[in-house]
Amino acid sequence: MAIVINMPRLSDTMEEGTVAKWLKNVGDKVEEGDILAEIETDKATMEFESFNEGTLLHIGIAEGDGAPVDTLLAIIGEEGEDISGLLNGGGATEAVSEAITEEAPIEETPAATSIEIPEGVVIVNMPRLSDTMEEGTVASWLKNVGDKVEEGDILAEIETDKATMEFESFNEGTLLHIGVAEGEGAPVDTLLAIIGPAGTNVDGLLNGAPVADAPKAESKEENPVAKKEVAPAKETQTVNDGGRVFASPLAKKIAKDKGINLSEVKGSGDQGRIVKKDVEEFTPSKSTSVAPAVASVASVAPVILPVGEESTEEVKNSSMRKTIAKVLVNSKTSAPHFYLTIEVDMDNAKASRVQINSLPDTKVSFNDLVVKACAMALQKHPQVNTSWNGDTTRYNKHISVGVAVAVDEGLVVPVLKFTDQMSLSQIGASVKELAGKARNKKLTPSEMEGSTFTVSNLGMFGITEFTSIINQPNSAILSVGAIVQKPVVKNGEIVVGNTMKVTLACDHRTVDGAVGAQFLMTLRSYLENPVTMLA
Repeated sequence: MAIVINMPRLSDTMEEGTVAKWLKNVGDKVEEGDILAEIETDKATMEFESFNEGTLLHIGIAEGDGAPVDTLLAIIGEEGEDISGLLNGGGATEAVSEAITEEAPIEETPAATSIEIPEGVVIVNMPRLSDTMEEGTVASWLKNVGDKVEEGDILAEIETDKATMEFESFNEGTLLHIGVAEGEGAPVDTLLAIIGPAGTNVDGLLNGAPVADAPKAESKEENPVAKKEVAPAKETQTVNDGGRVFASPLAKKIAKDKGINLSEVKGSGDQGRIVKKDVEEFTPSKSTSVAPAVASVASVAPVILPVGEESTEEVKNSSMRKTIAKVLVNSKTSAPHFYLTIEVDMDNAKASRVQINSLPDTKVSFNDLVVKACAMALQKHPQVNTSWNGDTTRYNKHISVGVAVAVDEGLVVPVLKFTDQMSLSQIGASVKELAGKARNKKLTPSEMEGSTFTVSNLGMFGITEFTSIINQPNSAILSVGAIVQKPVVKNGEIVVGNTMKVTLACDHRTVDGAVGAQFLMTLRSYLENPVTMLA
């Protein structure tokens, strides 16, 4: 059957998209993963790929034209299929979604041949809240089934690969169905919720949607093999029908990967259906045997062996953690890193910071001084402010410094746009604001994009020296250690001094050793004489 594809939300602030270019024409064959079009958002022009296969039957927005999010973009289906009903029925304004296609139908459940959408009913899909997002996890629902929903109400908080964002409704009505439970994830453009007039029967839609209600079946006696009982929060049962276990496609996949027999798992879903959480929390039954006693030797005192139990815990990696891992592995394996370390005299910097912070409503940190010094050094060494693009090297004429911030699930890098044009107090205020948003998972993708250089500081943890992995597409990242007091030689005498080590990691494809060394010399001159940054 034909699938309606709506204008996607390619950024969290996107309200309208413009089709910059179509990569497919009406009548062309479309495979899953093919780029359908290039769409201009409020932040960038992005490639939009198809999550379905078939023939492109209709283009709803011409090149150069724009349209609000969730309006009709295209229709894909079987060649020669009649789509007049979709076009005449106002499919351009109703979210008739890709989610209606089967994700992976429950075993032996016949595929729906047709789906009639009741009047006023809108299917809400898992939104693409960042350009790299492929899957979203529902952190919390702000509405329950049966609640009244107004346009602009926050439906749920959704965890992407970059942050947790509020997702608001673009429709009004009653929340008729929730397709993804709290704590569970689903691919972009699969069924998230259904909104419509109160009391509307949406069973027909659910039978053909990726997240369907479990078939009703008589519960069978629990598998006698599973002896170990786990006290559930609520009474659950595994639904069996002639040896068949009802489970979600994702639960089946996880069980297969972990080698778990689904017949031993108790389901907590509707009608006892096994869902992802049940498989992840399942502990296989095991028989306990008594270990034979250790034979004692008459001439040797008996050895008392420690008694204990080995224990491990599997914790699911968040979308953010998986994305960080992927990006860092790619950077470390693709960019030839080399490292340069210098030691900086911070006596003047400490004195200058005291004077600066004595001013009313002014508060700057040593890290703010480092960020400002980096921005000014990049002006004098543009080779460090570059990106490797294969056949070309991109010289960034602007300077935007990313500041690495540790969060519970890893590391994020908010970006200070046009850092070289900011004062020390502006840098301090911006870093404080962005770091707070990062720790509360409120950073938007635009606040983490566009860096040309990165600073990572572990000095506050007492780390004196370390190396970092380059934050691509940057060519370099500066690792900043703690300021330490130690004996130093000044004017031929040994005195107590304050020093700080910084290490520059460089991509050797764009930055040579001499270039990196010259950058560090300039950086040191600014830090050792902060007045030169204020002149």
